[in-house]
Amino acid sequence: MPGIEVWSQFDHDPRIPANATMRASDRDRGVIESVLADAFAEGRLTHAEYGERSDAALASRTLGDLLPLVADLPVARAPRSSIPEAAERAYVQARRQAVWGFLSASLICWVIWVATSFDDGGFAVGFPWPLFVMLGTGLNAGRVAWQKDEIIEEETRRLEKKERKELRKREDEG
Repeated sequence: MPGIEVWSQFDHDPRIPANATMRASDRDRGVIESVLADAFAEGRLTHAEYGERSDAALASRTLGDLLPLVADLPVARAPRSSIPEAAERAYVQARRQAVWGFLSASLICWVIWVATSFDDGGFAVGFPWPLFVMLGTGLNAGRVAWQKDEIIEEETRRLEKKERKELRKREDEG
């Protein structure tokens, strides 16, 4: 029961207090019913609990009536694993950008160096200045590779701070 997929099926997120008084649609009730059915199939609810909650879902009038029916199920909480996974994806993206920056800048500089190294007598070997560009962009690529754990930890802290800020904003709206 991935939480993000469930909540995205609602036109208005029932977890936001401002939406609690909105009338629930048949679709909204169906989403909660499918969550309850999954919970029953996983053994999280007894047959009696499933029956009671399903009846309550069908009888609900507002989105606020639906939320307590799944509040003690895993779908009601944001998945904590999404933050570490997002931090890991951010690191992979940073690594990819660092390597791509190293390769593209180096290639462009070497092409320019070769193109400008010709004179009337043919190819004249000059000072290989693209090595400086490679050194600079290579240091950044190496830093990203060597500081993997620190980069992931920093991104995790940033995402957790962002999540706390969004939760406070939702609470203030309600």
